[in-house]
Amino acid sequence: MTGRTLYDRCARDAAGAVIAAYSTSFALACRLLGTRVRPHVRNVYALVRIADEIVDGAADTLAPQVRRAVLDELEADTLIALSRGYSANLVVHAFAGTARECGIGADLIRPFFASMRTDLDRADHDAASHDAYVYGSAEVIGLMCLHVFLEADRARATYDPALVEGARRLGAAFQDINFLRDQADDTERLGRDYLGIVSGRTNRADVLARIDADLDAAAAVIGDLPADCRRAVAVAHGLFAELTRRLRSADTSTRVRVPGAKKVRIAARAVAGRPPRRVAV
Repeated sequence: MTGRTLYDRCARDAAGAVIAAYSTSFALACRLLGTRVRPHVRNVYALVRIADEIVDGAADTLAPQVRRAVLDELEADTLIALSRGYSANLVVHAFAGTARECGIGADLIRPFFASMRTDLDRADHDAASHDAYVYGSAEVIGLMCLHVFLEADRARATYDPALVEGARRLGAAFQDINFLRDQADDTERLGRDYLGIVSGRTNRADVLARIDADLDAAAAVIGDLPADCRRAVAVAHGLFAELTRRLRSADTSTRVRVPGAKKVRIAARAVAGRPPRRVAV
């Protein structure tokens, strides 16, 4: 194996290594995806992870204006690779291959980078800025994954609006759950208030109720996804639904996690083909 085929494989392997290192829960769900869609989903999330590291991770020793420049360069490289079909950055190259094959366009890529950029210059959010941030940072990721899922089943000629809504609401739920999990760190270390809880604009109970509604709306359409995607999405839904239940009684200073044994039970339920449980109470 030489040339482009080898490079493409190395790019996919690089994306897979990023996901395996950064998210055990996501890696667990990914293993349940069909072989046609698994590399594509890893490619999407690897780019997301790299961008997030620029904003809040490995690049945090750089000045904000330098991080902005690096993020801008990553966005530009991604859009150029989308056009050319090639990048010298292995993760970008892997993502661009997926985007070109599955119809992911600049209309989803640009809002994602816009939300990442927001973290460099905005700390407090009102309802409108929260919704805009969540759309770019999470809902578009759900839509990218939906592109992958439906392109894996070429018999599906149209995108059902219910699936589009479900993908967006599942992404929104995941993001708000992570905001609650990271509230102490976001407030104390980063000085951010994504949800408006610190400012008093809303409260924890109302946020949890919104998350429950979003999770239930997403659960209602998981069964309509192509067969090679349903189990993995059900596992991801189940893991975050469990986090929501634990967040109801957790100390806000503690980052809630799902124990390994519980993850296995959630995965087993999905593998058995059982539908996601409703979480609204």
